[in-house]
Amino acid sequence: DNVGRGSGLVKAAGGGGKIGQVQYDQSTAPESIASASATTIPNLAVAITPVATSSLILVNMQFTGGGDNNQHATFQMFRDTTLIAMGDADGSRSRAYFGFRNPSSAFNYSALPWHMQWVDNPSTTSEVTYTAKWFMSSGTFYINRSMDNTDHVNYHRTPSSMTAMEILA
Repeated sequence: DNVGRGSGLVKAAGGGGKIGQVQYDQSTAPESIASASATTIPNLAVAITPVATSSLILVNMQFTGGGDNNQHATFQMFRDTTLIAMGDADGSRSRAYFGFRNPSSAFNYSALPWHMQWVDNPSTTSEVTYTAKWFMSSGTFYINRSMDNTDHVNYHRTPSSMTAMEILA
C-alpha cells in the first residue's frame, strides 16, 4: 500500500486510513523542570503496539504551563529513545518540536496551552512508547499550573494529555 503524506490527509489503497486503536494517558499533577538536560515529562506516556509494520501512529500531546522570567524552555517528542518531530540540524540550535521564552514576567500568571502533533511511522509490530522531554537553559518551567502559584481563583490547575492512534494502511 502507498501512503500519501504532505497533503494533511492519510490515504491508503484497499480501504486503509481507518483508526485501528487508540491509547490515551492524562495527568493533572503539577510538574516542574529546572534541568539543562532533556528529561522525560513525568506521568505522561502512551504505549501502543501496531498491528502491521505499514501502520502509522498519530500522536497528539497537549499540556499547559509557564516558566520563570526570561527563561528558555525546549520541548521534544520521542518514540522510545528516538527523537522524532524535530527541525533540521543547524549549528548549535536545539532540535525540538518547539521552544518557549517567557519575556520578562509577561506570562507568570498564565497556564498557556501547548500542543504537539506528529504522524509517525515506527515500521514495527512491537510495542512503542511515546513521551515528551523538556529542558531549560536556566530557571524553572511548570506544567499543569501557572508559574505563579498563588492560592487564588485567578491562578490555575490544568490537565495534560497524550493520545496515540494507529492508522491502518
